[in-house]
Amino acid sequence: MKTMLDAQTLTGGYGTLPVVKGINLSLQAGEWLSLVGANGSGKSTLLRLLSRIITPQQGVVVLDGKAIHTQSVQAIARQLAILPQQPMIPAGLTVWQLVSLGRTPHQPWWQWDLDAADRQQVERAIWQTQLEHLSDRPVEQLSGGERQRAFLALTLAQNPKVLLLDEPTTFLDLHHQLELLELLKDLNQSQQLTIITVLHDINLAIRYSDRIALLNQGTLAAIGPPADVITSTNLRQVFRVEAVPLNTPVGLQICLLTPIAASNHSRDGPESVLLT
Repeated sequence: MKTMLDAQTLTGGYGTLPVVKGINLSLQAGEWLSLVGANGSGKSTLLRLLSRIITPQQGVVVLDGKAIHTQSVQAIARQLAILPQQPMIPAGLTVWQLVSLGRTPHQPWWQWDLDAADRQQVERAIWQTQLEHLSDRPVEQLSGGERQRAFLALTLAQNPKVLLLDEPTTFLDLHHQLELLELLKDLNQSQQLTIITVLHDINLAIRYSDRIALLNQGTLAAIGPPADVITSTNLRQVFRVEAVPLNTPVGLQICLLTPIAASNHSRDGPESVLLT
């Protein structure tokens, strides 16, 4: 399988403060990796480092065989798209106009209007996210969930090979959470789209991801198939919760039991080791 994204000893953060340290991970074409961890573990920071929004203090990110910081912004945008947690809402733009911006990386600088192929890609992205009836609506008039789908349509219009999403289900109800993740899974499988998601819902991460990267205080505590990473021991160590795995109609899921009080957190002793 072709390696689409590779992080080598990646360290970075904000200013001189490293938030994530020494991250090594590699993604193959068509693979779905989810980043999970407690608040402040560095999930969103890692996503920004992988997408070139933040310059690493150490290490390198390689996108489709080339170091990402040696490529132009336009060249990267033709291959990689990112949906941030709280994207800026442009005033006055309709859904159609917003989504059409996704074609900008594929146009020469002198071309202002969309050609037939570009328009088809925009229409497909709007259809995929079920926004046809809102295509003429200003983005700022949409609900939180509708805005999330509009920005997802923008990223899909880029026709990327790698898609990074930071908490894509945050503003969605249960129905639309599953609907969005099923859409991503279809794109992942039918178009070999490589996906990295930051997800707080561990059960959704288990259900949809090929692999999970478990972050703990800025380091990669474990990475691998969900059943190998999301264990009772790891959940106790990283999230300070007691939980048990369950077999369900959708595969492995986690049943959360109780939080672990700080005074009891050390009871596992040194023999409790994270999987690596």
